[in-house]
Amino acid sequence: MHDFQYHKPSSVADAVAALGSGEDATLVAGGMTLIPTLKQRLAAPSDLVDLSGVADLVGVRDKGDHVEIGAMTTHAAVAASPDVPGCLAELAGNIGDAQVRNRGTIGGSVANNDPTACYPSACLALNATIVTNSREIAADDYFTGMFETALEEGEIITAIRFPKPEAGKYMKFENPASRYALVGVFVAKTGGQVRVAVTGAGQDGVFRATDIESALSSNFSPDAVDSSTIDVDGLNGDIHASAEYRQHLIGVMAKRAVAACA
Repeated sequence: MHDFQYHKPSSVADAVAALGSGEDATLVAGGMTLIPTLKQRLAAPSDLVDLSGVADLVGVRDKGDHVEIGAMTTHAAVAASPDVPGCLAELAGNIGDAQVRNRGTIGGSVANNDPTACYPSACLALNATIVTNSREIAADDYFTGMFETALEEGEIITAIRFPKPEAGKYMKFENPASRYALVGVFVAKTGGQVRVAVTGAGQDGVFRATDIESALSSNFSPDAVDSSTIDVDGLNGDIHASAEYRQHLIGVMAKRAVAACA
């Protein structure tokens, strides 16, 4: 591990200041991705800004038609909260293992935008809003590519707002070792609109399956998924699964999610 300056601010403003003070400073939330990267000497930030001391970033708040989740809220806390919609709580409760769920945070996951992570699919399917220290970003505009987001330099996620869906379900075909999604499909119906998001399969990370959305908008049933198509050219193939197999899994997981919604 390379040397770095360590900061543990107690407010978002102090965190922003610490982030700007270093030549190549970076944030750490739960550290599920960053710490292993540092240990392998694959990253060498000049400063590490630990957000665990910022109390305002923790907690779940019921806002009536939506729920607001602080960026430093752990997966375990999201899963256990009675204010979180069941489909989102269930997703959080199946991330990684107990150690990961009690250290990893929703904000860290969304900021990292791992192409196999679960939360990005929830953000897209539920039409979430990512709240930062300087603005609000619609989920459709936030995820810009594999490990890439619309966050600008010095910008910190403070919370994520999720509208409460009429129906929703996340189905994941997971890697048995890591529990990351080989393919995860989140189907949600909110305000009469159907949105379907896919994680684990796309070459550019999470994406909306608009063809499946159109099919389900006309007929919200598992059989309707059969009439939709996913272009295999945009899908990822690796040692775990080919692009064609992931294409097949998207349809299977989507049908299971719709059936569970019903």
